[in-house]
Amino acid sequence: MADGSRSSSLRTPPVTSYPVWFRWLMPSAADLIFLALLGALVFTTLSVKLLGDAGIGWHIRNGQQILATHAIPRFDSFSFRFWQPWFAWEWLYDIAVGQLEAWCGLNGVVWLTAVVIATVFAWTFRLAVVRGTNLMIALVLTLLAMSASTIHFLARPHVLSWLFALAWFWILDSTDRNGLQSHPARWLWALPVSMLVWVNVHGGFLLGFVLLGIYWLASLWKWTTTRETRLEDSLQKIAAGQRVRQLSGVGLLSIAASFINPYGWKLHAHIYSYLTNRFLMDHIDEFQSPNFHGIAQRCFLVLLLIAIAVLTVRGRKLRPSETLLVLFAVYAGLYASRNIPVSSILLVLIIGPLLPSLNTWGFVQRMGAVDSHLRGHLWPIFATAAVLLIAANGGRVGATRLMDAHFDPRRMPVEAVNFLEHSGVKVPVLSPDYWGGYLIYRLYPPTRVVIDDRHDFYGEPFLKLYLKMVHVEPDWDEFFKIHQIGCLLLPRSGALTTVIRETPGWKPLYSDDVAIVFVRTGLNQDDDRAPGR
Repeated sequence: MADGSRSSSLRTPPVTSYPVWFRWLMPSAADLIFLALLGALVFTTLSVKLLGDAGIGWHIRNGQQILATHAIPRFDSFSFRFWQPWFAWEWLYDIAVGQLEAWCGLNGVVWLTAVVIATVFAWTFRLAVVRGTNLMIALVLTLLAMSASTIHFLARPHVLSWLFALAWFWILDSTDRNGLQSHPARWLWALPVSMLVWVNVHGGFLLGFVLLGIYWLASLWKWTTTRETRLEDSLQKIAAGQRVRQLSGVGLLSIAASFINPYGWKLHAHIYSYLTNRFLMDHIDEFQSPNFHGIAQRCFLVLLLIAIAVLTVRGRKLRPSETLLVLFAVYAGLYASRNIPVSSILLVLIIGPLLPSLNTWGFVQRMGAVDSHLRGHLWPIFATAAVLLIAANGGRVGATRLMDAHFDPRRMPVEAVNFLEHSGVKVPVLSPDYWGGYLIYRLYPPTRVVIDDRHDFYGEPFLKLYLKMVHVEPDWDEFFKIHQIGCLLLPRSGALTTVIRETPGWKPLYSDDVAIVFVRTGLNQDDDRAPGR
């Protein structure tokens, strides 16, 4: 009797005992994760980290150019190769950040990025709990995934691919677990519609087809291997066949939707040639395998070890689709650092329900039960709108400045570009590719760049010459002989900088702790012709 009384005292009140206002106004645990992450990303120095990749600079300027010309570019206008064809496949994202920057400055760009990242990890936590993960375990796993993903907490369109991938997983997994007659089944037909947007914001739309293919293969396997020895088996085989046909239809519509982009099938051919180019894949940092000496990579390693341990003990409980997803997540995360965020999210959602539920933690049980009854998301909605208003007001609330998104002058050549802005140098400027986007943001249109981080645009032959020059390898000056560069903006300490200092024909114009500007002696600074044409 004593044990029974104590058990009943831990029982959570039924949902009807909670007032309606409580269920709609009380923030859930997922809401709190959203609020905490949004606040950290926009109101702390993390806002500067979000702008740590200079590539956002050309995204902003491209979006503003599209808005001004009402045309999606087919040819480059930012570099000295402006006559060359260019696939601006992230044009829809560019429009969004271009307009936000025009309205709110860089605070608006940071706001969009922070909202997407906060949504991704709040939703990851919520889905983990819904799929049967203990509340505290879901929180720990989500924090691990979040920490692992900080390696790519950057204002770039790839964060939208995280959101789309999570949405596709939710739709496909819900119908896989609950059957085609379940409520989420209708959302399957939202996948082709979402592909219309995804294909125009980021090349990661290919991930959607990988997820769809995994669930299609799992259904096909179940359909072909189920033996009709019992009535229940026959019904399962029929349901699996129906799912194969439905996923096939959804897949064909999604493929058709992916061709609705400014470049049609040529975009697919371009992305294929880019991702299969071994030279580019071997020399672009984000396509390299993770270096587990970093904190973010170690968090991913912890998730991998947890996944291995759980699968060793309880791996037989996985459905075929979950097994394939685990294999894909592990392979993708180990193959390229850029895949770590999506791989971490998938691992959290799949292995979480297999971990011990900690049923002995009565407080955790009660907290989880209460959290599951909370239906309102008014606080995240209010916070999102409030932060946007603050960004539009110059980051200020009254006389207090709460948002100050800017490029880090310790990472970007801020002062050197200030000098170039007022120096009258108009010829294209050669800087490291990882600075090129910042130069486009600051100096375009009067001044073009020689290179930036659009590696698919510049191509293998150009990049081979560029890397030979940067690393001062034999015949390093071949790049200069071919392209007749007139102005250099180089890191203050670097092999190329050291050599240029000793090379006749170059004169330093400006120097600070981050960068140094060289011009070729005898350069006509009013000559804005593109060198090498």
